[in-house]
Amino acid sequence: MEPITIVEGTALPLDRSDVDTDQIIPAEYLKRVERTGFGPFLFAEWRKDPGFVLNDARYAGASILLAGENFGCGSSREHAPWAIEDAGFRAILAPSFADIFRNNCTKVGLLPVELRAESVRALMDAVLDDPTTTIVVDLDQLVVRAPGIDEVFDMEAYTRWRLMEGLDDIGLTLSHEDAITAYEQRRSTWL
Repeated sequence: MEPITIVEGTALPLDRSDVDTDQIIPAEYLKRVERTGFGPFLFAEWRKDPGFVLNDARYAGASILLAGENFGCGSSREHAPWAIEDAGFRAILAPSFADIFRNNCTKVGLLPVELRAESVRALMDAVLDDPTTTIVVDLDQLVVRAPGIDEVFDMEAYTRWRLMEGLDDIGLTLSHEDAITAYEQRRSTWL
């Protein structure tokens, strides 16, 4: 997992609330065991509509996803953050997230940021007016900046530290490799 300090880029405005994980990545695409290769299937059903925002070339290359309330609700599938990350997004800004989805995001290095609904609306409007609008999500300073927006957000300290250090669960365990090796060397061989 790559360390995150700042995510800076353009955004894709997904102006929908209660987006569940089955809409993010439909169940028929969950047969892969790798964490990669899900991006092309992100919002697969909605992408069949040529007018769907992810099909709009003006938002190609966006690294920030703007979304409505209760993003990531539904089942606890890890594939949803994998698909979002694999499609090139590094952060999601929304008024609220489903708890399990938020936790799954942080485990793969995808930054879920809760902002006031008014701020997310203002960001969506700015991006709809000008798709080249740059948004800066500063995890070190816990602030989101864009033209007309300068909003502080909150994140649990331990999760923030892990994201800034680039430590997923395996990386966190491997950071104790010397202690693990020393324990195993002291342990009786019959165990």
